[in-house]
Amino acid sequence: MGFVVAVMLAVDLAAGPIASADRPRDHIHVAKARANAPGPYKAEWESLKKHTVPEWFRDAKFGIYWHWGVYSVPAFGSEWYPRNMYLKGHGVYKHHVKTYGDPARHPYTRFVPQFKAETFDANAWADLFAKAGARYAGPVAEHHDGYAMWDSEVTPWNAADTGPKRDITGELAQAIRARGMKFVTTFHHARNNLWQRNGKWTGHYDGVKKNFPSLLEDDKNAVLYGYLPRDLFCDFWLAKLKEVIDNYQPDLMWFDSWLNEIPEEHQKEYCAYYFNRSKEWGKKVVVTCKQRDLPIEVAVEDFEKGRAERLTDFLWLTDDTISKGSWCYTQNLRIKSPDEVIDTFVDIVSKNGCLLLNISPKADGSIPQNQRHVLLEIGRWLQANGEAIYNTRPWKTYGEGPTRMAKGGHFVRMKEGYKAGDVRYTQAKDGRAVYAIMLGWTAGPVVLRSTKVRDHAKETKVTLLGYNKPIKHEVNDAGQLVLHVPNLKPKQRPVAYAWAFRLVGFDLGQQ
Repeated sequence: MGFVVAVMLAVDLAAGPIASADRPRDHIHVAKARANAPGPYKAEWESLKKHTVPEWFRDAKFGIYWHWGVYSVPAFGSEWYPRNMYLKGHGVYKHHVKTYGDPARHPYTRFVPQFKAETFDANAWADLFAKAGARYAGPVAEHHDGYAMWDSEVTPWNAADTGPKRDITGELAQAIRARGMKFVTTFHHARNNLWQRNGKWTGHYDGVKKNFPSLLEDDKNAVLYGYLPRDLFCDFWLAKLKEVIDNYQPDLMWFDSWLNEIPEEHQKEYCAYYFNRSKEWGKKVVVTCKQRDLPIEVAVEDFEKGRAERLTDFLWLTDDTISKGSWCYTQNLRIKSPDEVIDTFVDIVSKNGCLLLNISPKADGSIPQNQRHVLLEIGRWLQANGEAIYNTRPWKTYGEGPTRMAKGGHFVRMKEGYKAGDVRYTQAKDGRAVYAIMLGWTAGPVVLRSTKVRDHAKETKVTLLGYNKPIKHEVNDAGQLVLHVPNLKPKQRPVAYAWAFRLVGFDLGQQ
């Protein structure tokens, strides 16, 4: 990937186990060939704020990613297994000791050769995502554990040189783009650094430093555990991103929490590099972050397992998982119903959001059947109702009905599911149609209470998407549009969840 400079590890003697001068110099390679990418963007916020969210992202609405890596091998607890296995007293630590033995003798690195991905087929995965109706998709490129899922010259802990010994990210990029989808890479490695902050050790592997410091005496293992001088780690963080940008040209780069720990100069250098490189490629790209760790003018705000409680004037993203537990595959992982996922998706879109849905493949690269079922059900639903989702924009209000969120943000839990009377609205980009999506089937007269019919054309039309007969309708004395929904049995309905009605020819205001 061009010129590289090998950087020697060096840790303060007072910090415990050290990486001395005689250690190998070739474990970390921080790319210096292109410290900057020429282009219109400077590594300054005012310059970077000129970057705008591309229309393709506003139109796409739905994408898929996956927590799949070395942590999928133990398949216990969650993707935080590599952290929790070193915390004495933790349930994961107890499981590890019982199953594999003392972490000092069976550390996390022992799982790497077992992560073989022997049944992984990038084309089969991409076919599934296309059938699910995804418009963008891609891997967790690196999770908190410090293991890169691409062919890397920057870090020795990568999927091409260890584990599967394949360029997982490269294979997926080719397969996903071949099916017309945009390519996503997500990064969670900002918290990987094991360092002293405000006098206390922090980082994903602080349990290693506290309970198993001997594991840090191996310089290569210390790289995985993030046991690096702070300035070196920050350069390491940036070098990985530049490598992925140069080698895979992602359309969307997503960041987990703790990005605020990365110095601003590194954040700005990354953004300028990515935006300028995308100009070279002739592509329009997206960056997302949580907790507004980057300026909202630069990056799309992401809500983890949550969403806005209202219609917003800014575009945002929800990352949520298909399961009710871990983000990665674990034994006995409970999976949400298609109804729950679709209803939540519709609510997100109605409020000016998009969805990035996580799935949980097994270590061997297979996607469990119960997860495949949900994806295919989403695809069937979108095939019938896609015009009410793709390429739409928010309407004057997001919806109505008895089920409301108490608050928005991260980790929002709904006490109950959506039901009859819950309606969400979207509108076509050109404004020629409004879509009222019922989240619970209701036969008979259905009053769309958010509407105020100010005027309507001689020819008005209401259509239930996927149903070949027009829907009778009228305007009540309050000026509200009333739909006479036929009493269809479940098998007669065009879809099993979230029924979308197209409203054409009305001048609809908001009550």
